[in-house]
Amino acid sequence: QVQLVESGGGLVQAGGSLRLSCAASGSMFSINAMGWYRQAPGRQRELVVSITNAGSTNYADFAKGRFTISRDNAKNTVNLQMDSLKPADTAVYYCNADVLRTPWRRADYWGQGTQVIVSS
Repeated sequence: QVQLVESGGGLVQAGGSLRLSCAASGSMFSINAMGWYRQAPGRQRELVVSITNAGSTNYADFAKGRFTISRDNAKNTVNLQMDSLKPADTAVYYCNADVLRTPWRRADYWGQGTQVIVSS
C-alpha cells in the first residue's frame, strides 16, 4: 500500500513562515503528480498547488507569490514553503499523490494532514 506522511505544521504569527514536507512510500511504479490541498473547519477542501513529474505547477490564486512547491522525483517527496502567512491560511494541509501502482493501475492517495494555525 502507498503511504503519504506530512510534517512541518504548527502555530505561527501572521507574516511568519512554515515549510511543509511530504514523503511517499510503498509499492509504486511511478508518481504522475503530487500536490497540497487544505481544508478549514466547515469549509470545502481546496487546491493549494500541484506539480507534475515534468515539473509543471498549478497554484491557487491565494498561493501565488507566497507559497512555493518543490519536488524530488527520485525520493518521492514534495515540500511546500509558505511565506507571509495570513490568518486566512489557517487549515489542515493535506498531501496528495497521483500514483501508478503498476503500468496499468492508477490510484489517488492522501496523507493524514498537518495542522497550520496563523494568529493575527
